[in-house]
Amino acid sequence: MPELPEVEAARRAIEENCLGKKIKRVIIADDNKVIHGISPSDFQISILGKTIVSARRKGKNLWLELDSPPFPSFQFGMAGAIYIKGVAVTKYKRSAVKDSEEWPSKYSKFFVELDDGLELSFTDKRRFAKVRLLANPTSVSPISELGPDALLEPMTVEEFAENLAKKKITIKPLLLDQGFISGIGNWIADEVLYQARIHPLQSASSLSKEQCEALHTSIKEVRFLKNPPKRIPKKHGN
Repeated sequence: MPELPEVEAARRAIEENCLGKKIKRVIIADDNKVIHGISPSDFQISILGKTIVSARRKGKNLWLELDSPPFPSFQFGMAGAIYIKGVAVTKYKRSAVKDSEEWPSKYSKFFVELDDGLELSFTDKRRFAKVRLLANPTSVSPISELGPDALLEPMTVEEFAENLAKKKITIKPLLLDQGFISGIGNWIADEVLYQARIHPLQSASSLSKEQCEALHTSIKEVRFLKNPPKRIPKKHGN
């Protein structure tokens, strides 16, 4: 499942390679499970000829800000991925498209060619992703319901400790709650708890000041790891 590092790496790759370029060709899959709330033809017409001005992200959601709305928005689901032909989007798993490979992939749900010939595709093998066209992605679900982004909008340690003190839930499910902090998935939650020496079943409200500070520090250090951990120990220290 894509986690914050993969989605942020995709955002950065788009930012580094696609900004200021005009969309000259669009292919949208005829898949209403993934392409949400709009026909492929209307989607294509709405973005053709537009210029990409920025790549934005909150949690595990990414959207392309064009020179005028609406904007393509991507909820990565279980297996969503951004590919840019000729560009290695991430360094910790195979992400560069080889000349010998099918392109765009048969799993492509969103494909654009830019005016300099660069090509970008959003793929989803398992069809749990959502691709939407939105006038203001931050004003509607799921993005509007997300908590502060773990990488871009970190809480202060004081805010973090105060919020934890209000939560009776065990700490790992709380970290996975995207309404509390957005962008933390399963392996990041395991790793930050391991680094902070906190058991995943400990109640959030029972954490000491020192534990809150340790967890806050570990989230800052782990949230954009280049490589996911190879092994998560079964037991955590208290």
